Amino acid sequence: LVEDGALSGEPGHYRLEAAPAELHIPPTVQGVLAARIDRLTAAEKELLQQLSVIGRQFPVSLVKAVVSQAEDELQQILASLQAKEFLYEQPAFPESEYVLKHALTQDVAYGTLLNEQRKSLHRRTGEAMEHLYQANLEEHYSDLAHHYRGSGNADKAVKYLELAASQAVLLSANAEAMSYLNSGLEVLKTLPETAERAKQELPLLLTLGALLRATKGSSAPETEQAFVRARDLCGQIGDTPQLFSVLRGLCGVYNNRGESQKAKELGEQLLTLAEQEQEPVLAVQAHFALGTTEFVLCDYVSARKHFEQSCSLHGTVWPSGPFVYEPVDPRVGGLCGTAITLWFLGYPQQALQRSDAARSFAHELSHPYSQAYALGYATTLHQLRREGPEAQMQAEANITLSREHGFSLFVTEARNFRGWALSEQGRCEEGIAQLREGLLVLEASWAKVARPWSLGMLADAYGKAGHAEEGLVVLQEALERSNSPYLHWLMGVLTILAAARVPETDIQGKTEVCFQTAIRVARQRQAKSYELRAATSLARLWQGQGKTAEARALLAPVYNWFTEGFDTADLKDAKALLNELA
Repeated sequence: LVEDGALSGEPGHYRLEAAPAELHIPPTVQGVLAARIDRLTAAEKELLQQLSVIGRQFPVSLVKAVVSQAEDELQQILASLQAKEFLYEQPAFPESEYVLKHALTQDVAYGTLLNEQRKSLHRRTGEAMEHLYQANLEEHYSDLAHHYRGSGNADKAVKYLELAASQAVLLSANAEAMSYLNSGLEVLKTLPETAERAKQELPLLLTLGALLRATKGSSAPETEQAFVRARDLCGQIGDTPQLFSVLRGLCGVYNNRGESQKAKELGEQLLTLAEQEQEPVLAVQAHFALGTTEFVLCDYVSARKHFEQSCSLHGTVWPSGPFVYEPVDPRVGGLCGTAITLWFLGYPQQALQRSDAARSFAHELSHPYSQAYALGYATTLHQLRREGPEAQMQAEANITLSREHGFSLFVTEARNFRGWALSEQGRCEEGIAQLREGLLVLEASWAKVARPWSLGMLADAYGKAGHAEEGLVVLQEALERSNSPYLHWLMGVLTILAAARVPETDIQGKTEVCFQTAIRVARQRQAKSYELRAATSLARLWQGQGKTAEARALLAPVYNWFTEGFDTADLKDAKALLNELA
């Protein structure tokens, strides 16, 4: 109003010079700013427009390198814009900086420029920044990407977006990194589909795929799309070292989808490529991928072999080389896989040692995804060892960490295990609610390989809550998806609990078949821990039938096979029963 002549005087002593009906006030703040900018002198307006392209905050040296005014004139105009409250100066080291008073000031001034003017100014700003900041360019990747994108220079825009994304990945700023990558992919869509464009797009897709694996899970459709597109690009480019990372990503997708044969074929391709290149870093990844696949396929002996080779070949630096795209450190992953596999094979104490080593190494790396991965496997191991309080503690630590970094699938899985842990400690209804909620999220995430295990934990919780019939219904679905000895054993346990409420004449036969099936499947897979658990349950059933000698003959050899883990619940139960049978 003062600039328009409607008010005169000084702050606190203004006088109205125009009648209220004659006042013309724009209805928006943007309109007010546009009117103020229109009243500037030509030189002031031109400089304000130039500054709006440079950014909201800028040092004097950058302004001098971009604008065309002489230094004396520039200082006068800056002083005038400061007096009119369009910007203000603030102390900074090593030189003063100016800040536009409001983000809307920048938006409105920027909007008054013609498209070609903007492009030219963005180009000049990008070039000036490259020259001024060549000693510390990594601090300006994001701004450089912005200016070169605004200038229409797609090649440089993509280059700096990729660098900014890689920088964000190292800082575990996953959402920020994905924003840069998606921006880079959008820029590339404006270019013709050439081999050069494919070479620029491929590393962006690989990094995006790894981030999607970390945040949305390997089985998410978006993750698969990124790696499938990357594989197509490898076909266009021809011989490229990045094919290994693409196949590694797809192997993770198919493992989590439960498409294990596809994953195994890819894992074998990875090992062949690693052997051809004679590169230990590639061999680490190939063995880690194959270990995961063999575990999903329930070949625990082969899985252990691959996981241990992955650990033994691994170096000490992460991330390095082409595997900045792999979300989990392969040594952490190898130790975690070895831990769970050792439990299945009947070495519960060694399993705990490997799990502790994985968590310790992940902590040393200060790599959040590897830390969450190790916590997830530690939770699983405590669930296998039937240690409710420990499982709950690890699950809650993982929920906190994974929420902070946006690892949504880890949050869901940890909540499921916490639900089981709560039911194990008597808080059954609370545990059941968490497990049911988690199963809905898992189904939506396409993580099919995790569903049978989670269904088993829910059935277990139902049994502890006195709802064995509901647990048996859940187990029917789980057994349609997985021939796990754990599920067959649970079926026997819940059948006994259900019969206590609704007596059946053939309950003994049904239960015996469940336990015998669990033992048979466990022996086929050399899963000694599950064999012991099922043998203990069947021996207890036979004890109730008066078959004491048969019960002892079944359980004693299995128990005597073990050389460690005698403080675990399964071995304690077996020992107590053997004492009774004696």
